[in-house]
Amino acid sequence: MQVTLNLTDQSTKFIINNLYPLYLHDLSEIWEWKPNKYGVFEEDEILTLNEQNKVFDIWWSKQSILFPYLIKVDDIPAGFALIATPPYTPQGSDFYVNEFFVLRSYRGKGVAEKAAIKVFNNHLGTWELQTNPNVGNKRAQTFWRKTIENYTDGNYQEEVSETEDDGNRLIFRFSNSRNTLK
Repeated sequence: MQVTLNLTDQSTKFIINNLYPLYLHDLSEIWEWKPNKYGVFEEDEILTLNEQNKVFDIWWSKQSILFPYLIKVDDIPAGFALIATPPYTPQGSDFYVNEFFVLRSYRGKGVAEKAAIKVFNNHLGTWELQTNPNVGNKRAQTFWRKTIENYTDGNYQEEVSETEDDGNRLIFRFSNSRNTLK
């Protein structure tokens, strides 16, 4: 099973756009979200998935600041990772895992960990990622704890804290350098 990570551009962004509703559907179970009256997982009165996708055009308009990666397994789309740099990161972070998603059919097979490590290795500096701290999100919490523990040899911080924009979150912070690459 070959896991690859590729930056998307204007010509390939539609693949992430195709996967995005599946990601929101998965998150709805954790966050108890409901679709709007048009069947789109958005609070706004967005009518179509095409309209929803336009919100994410920023990811392809700020090269070297925002990094929209497509995760593939054996050349088949398997997920995505949206990585931000300042000014789109929490204060003190060089990189922020804005969104990270792997399709259910690839979970539990090492795909997500391989993809996360590839993302981290592509960007050296201080990192932050956040996830839901509630009991319904144990799988993601366990995944990130294990992946970051292995990647940093235990050299990371973890805390549950109230964030400025998103409420209570489980926050992971670490720094990577050439000598921690795997």
